[in-house]
Amino acid sequence: MSKKVEFHGSDLEKIAEYYHIPKEAIVMFGANVNPLGLSDAVKQTLAAHLDIISSYPDRSYTSLKQAISRYCGCSPETIVVGNGSTELISLLISQRSAKKAFVLGPTYSEYERELALTGGLLSYYNLKESDNFILDTEDFINSIPEDADLVIICNPNNPTSSAVHQENMEKIVNFCQKRNIFVMIDETYVEFAPNTEKITAVPITKRYDNLMVIRGVSKFFAAPGLRFGYGITSNKEFLSMLLTHQNPWSLNSVGAFAGELMLKDEKYIGRTRRLIDAERTRMCRELKALDSFKVYPAYANFILLKILKEGVDSFQVFETAVKEKLMIRDCSSFQSLEGEFVRFCVMKPEDNTRLLSVLAKI
Repeated sequence: MSKKVEFHGSDLEKIAEYYHIPKEAIVMFGANVNPLGLSDAVKQTLAAHLDIISSYPDRSYTSLKQAISRYCGCSPETIVVGNGSTELISLLISQRSAKKAFVLGPTYSEYERELALTGGLLSYYNLKESDNFILDTEDFINSIPEDADLVIICNPNNPTSSAVHQENMEKIVNFCQKRNIFVMIDETYVEFAPNTEKITAVPITKRYDNLMVIRGVSKFFAAPGLRFGYGITSNKEFLSMLLTHQNPWSLNSVGAFAGELMLKDEKYIGRTRRLIDAERTRMCRELKALDSFKVYPAYANFILLKILKEGVDSFQVFETAVKEKLMIRDCSSFQSLEGEFVRFCVMKPEDNTRLLSVLAKI
């Protein structure tokens, strides 16, 4: 079957219209958002304080930065907040004025878009399927072009769900520092990792000033509409440059207030990690028992599968699932991901069981 149409992971309305399915009935396995939804505690507190809309946020976001500092274990002076991680990615790329970026792929297409807007060029180092998409750190370092001035790594990576451990990330950052190369690390999914402390590069920012770690609340805290992101770097000159070129009050009052509540919500954070870890482990175990797919090690809240069954492509698997009102991601649009792959995130146990049942019949 030839592919009819491409859908993004959050194209719910488009998919509902195309397949004539009420969008409320579709379980979104393609958007990688926490299945618990927005924290009830955050909802209640936010609803009781909506009058904050009548005031400008603190231009320095002092209280919010303190919350981020406690949550991440970094100094408030190393933090910049923004209108989602997307704004910070754009700011970083534009202010670094990168001429030649080296990107770990396959990955999120927004990096390429932002580089194109600033006239920068990029080349990819593609993770190898034969290595289960696990990075060969030494080979990656040896492959960085002589003229590269920016390295971009999504960690854990989307769509492979693989991760670079902190000790290997430090090797990359150390090498790049010697070559005067800045490193952007997108940690959108790091809080879903089985052991976040072994993956996050935040501690590395205390020892090196040639990197910035970027995070947000869209996925882990189920708040993509809030548009709250933050970056961490010890490079004071670069941080000052970002703040100079960033629009004032980039993050609105609701975003700043809600973001602070989220980062302090230890009950929700713990519940999320327990759910994702248990269900990811169960799903990977059951999927490995199927002959139709190859399962890769997963550090994020999503799992990548390679389709092994002859005559079956990624669109067919996507369509089979969506007709059962389960929306997964056809990965054929990811640059350099050769072969037939699908990706889906970990949802609630009953929904995961439904998807496993569908995949077992492929």
